[in-house]
Amino acid sequence: MRSSPSAEPSTILRFVLNGVALQESEARPTTTLLQWLRRRRHTGTKEGCAEGDCGACTVAILDPGSGRWRAINSCLVLLPMIDGCQVVTVEGLASRNGLHPAQRAMVQAQGSQCGYCTPGFVMSLFEACYRSDLDQPWKLDDQICGNLCRCTGYRPIRDALASVAGQRPDDRFRAASAPGTSGAGLRYEAGGQRFDAPTTLEGALALLRSPTVRIVAGATDLGLEITQRHAHPPHLLSLDRIAELRGVAFDGDELVLGATTALSELEDATEDTLPILHRMLRYFGSRQIKHRGTLGGNLCNASPIGDLAPVLLALDADAVLQGPQGPRTVPLSSFFVGYRTTALEPGELLAQIRLRPPPDSARLGAYKVSRRRELDISAVSAAVQIRLDDQGQVTLARLALGGVGATPLRATAAEAALLGRPWSEESVQQAAHALDQQLTPLSDPRGSSWFRHTLARNLLLGFYEETRLQPFTPLSGRHTGTLILSPGDPR
Repeated sequence: MRSSPSAEPSTILRFVLNGVALQESEARPTTTLLQWLRRRRHTGTKEGCAEGDCGACTVAILDPGSGRWRAINSCLVLLPMIDGCQVVTVEGLASRNGLHPAQRAMVQAQGSQCGYCTPGFVMSLFEACYRSDLDQPWKLDDQICGNLCRCTGYRPIRDALASVAGQRPDDRFRAASAPGTSGAGLRYEAGGQRFDAPTTLEGALALLRSPTVRIVAGATDLGLEITQRHAHPPHLLSLDRIAELRGVAFDGDELVLGATTALSELEDATEDTLPILHRMLRYFGSRQIKHRGTLGGNLCNASPIGDLAPVLLALDADAVLQGPQGPRTVPLSSFFVGYRTTALEPGELLAQIRLRPPPDSARLGAYKVSRRRELDISAVSAAVQIRLDDQGQVTLARLALGGVGATPLRATAAEAALLGRPWSEESVQQAAHALDQQLTPLSDPRGSSWFRHTLARNLLLGFYEETRLQPFTPLSGRHTGTLILSPGDPR
């Protein structure tokens, strides 16, 4: 797909903050939005952890694509990324007519004590006001799981959230629109650093020829290097303005997932079309993180504990890579070649993930085990796909794991042990024995080698118990057996 030509790149950052149009030309590209706000005395936005865990820095941004307000961690957003956007902080909510409903709800529910976390909570409630899909209790939990409170406890805060969720007040925020960039790219330089945001794939590939350039999408990973390790990459290439790299759509019988699709968008799009991926995304991270983190970022990070890779491996997904010689497709099982190393060649980028959704009769499972249910790194994650013939014999077996090796991997020995055998406890026990022989996980602070080994085995056995009685037709239009587990989960 070819993109239309873009306008001349802008060299000045332009955005709207609390209703005021602003320009910036001196801040370094690696300045975070949080740093910029606090230097200009917008100190309602707090710094708690500077790594996206506490939510004290939460602000709202009007997403130009969907026209919806999104709560994000300002500590992980680089200032050039808000060019052409509308941003609201807690200082911008109240008006001459009084408090915003999100602020009023926190007061009435007595949801604030010391007050340090309150502005971040208020901004998460602010987003909730303009959502129309908060129709289940777990979605309320998900809305504020990225905000921490040490004083008040969460009951009054959740009560405040429930009172405003989906209220959609008819005010200036409901009618707001992002200023936009008129299709222009961005080329911004300050303090010896450069930030490029082209609007075409051709433009991005041309910039990738530079030996110092580094790709960035949502910056939820790179942002940590900047705030925790004080890294200052000299040249950043942002892919977030390239429309052809974003979105979820069918191409014939294949589902195409754009590499720069935000995880929250992916979660919404797969609720009915790919529930196994949707359920893994439920516990992937906070809503603030999922609004910024991308599919491609999670895969190209190549972390052995990346939660999306096992699901996509179990679904036999392919990665479409774009480079100077054109596109090439590699199985995702060949994409991870070593610890934090991928099959990407110099000058290439990940453009798409393509897969064929499994049939309704497939048995599917997604599992994440972590110390906390919400907003935590996996000790082990797993995804399983089993298909049976009319006699109940296994015709396809996929078991993918994260956290048990240097890369996300397929447990091929266990898969082979299941093929051609009945879906029974005896067969699964033999597959679990084969799994024991294949895995050699390491020990680290999240779990010992023994713990991970035992966990991987038990997840396979647990998957059998979850799905052994599953009928061949979907339940209520969904695949059954799709479950995320973590310590303390009441299920």
